[in-house]
Amino acid sequence: MKKLFALALLAPILALAQGNFDGTWRFDLQKAKLPEKPNTYALQGGMYRCPTCVPKIEVKADGQDQKVEGSPYYDTMSVRVIDDRTIEMVTKKGGKTVGTERAAVSEDGNTRTIDVSFQLEGSDKPITGRVVERRVDQGPQGAHKTSGSWRTEKYENFSENVLLLTLKSTPDGLSMSLPTGESYTAKFDGKDYPYEGNPGVTAVSLNRIDANTIEETDKLKDEVIAVVRMSVSPDGKTLTMVVDDKKRGTTSTYVAEKQ
Repeated sequence: MKKLFALALLAPILALAQGNFDGTWRFDLQKAKLPEKPNTYALQGGMYRCPTCVPKIEVKADGQDQKVEGSPYYDTMSVRVIDDRTIEMVTKKGGKTVGTERAAVSEDGNTRTIDVSFQLEGSDKPITGRVVERRVDQGPQGAHKTSGSWRTEKYENFSENVLLLTLKSTPDGLSMSLPTGESYTAKFDGKDYPYEGNPGVTAVSLNRIDANTIEETDKLKDEVIAVVRMSVSPDGKTLTMVVDDKKRGTTSTYVAEKQ
């Protein structure tokens, strides 16, 4: 009886705290803390290799579609050399182009910029933006200038459809939606619920850590691919998201402001 009475008193407090997540949030990429782990690429002898990519890439760099296995997003990739400092990569799924990356190295050889465009299956607008990387190691002797190890330094000019996140509390959980068409509704019980709109995430589970913190676990089939901890500031104006990427072995932090 005492326990039920205590829960009855606590319920309005929990509902208010859960409501702190409600609303649309916009990420400020200038406040992002990006992974320290570098990305490694090598373009040499007519072959393009990326041992740090997920999945690992090893294809001919002849501008033709090459079969790639292990990605839920694409099944072929073409790599084309534009000049001695620039290459273009195109990914397709089922013959349809889903992504384009144009990577260019600065004249001093220390900065690599990648202009990206990627469209999720079922989405009507692509995600676009620029990734800026800083060189941490040279590539193989005689390799293309885009080769080497590079650490992501910043993201620039990304489209609004990847910057906005909408959260809405439910009586016993949370729903999430993105302009790209991704969404889920899950309870705070640690059980798996469907994740819609992204072939790279098929299920999500939620656990409440405390009044202002939720832990989300993302899965691809039965494999955990990421653990995301979302925390709302005491004033309810800032959402901090720490992403532990299990596939790449990296951690990133993103900060969003309530709109």
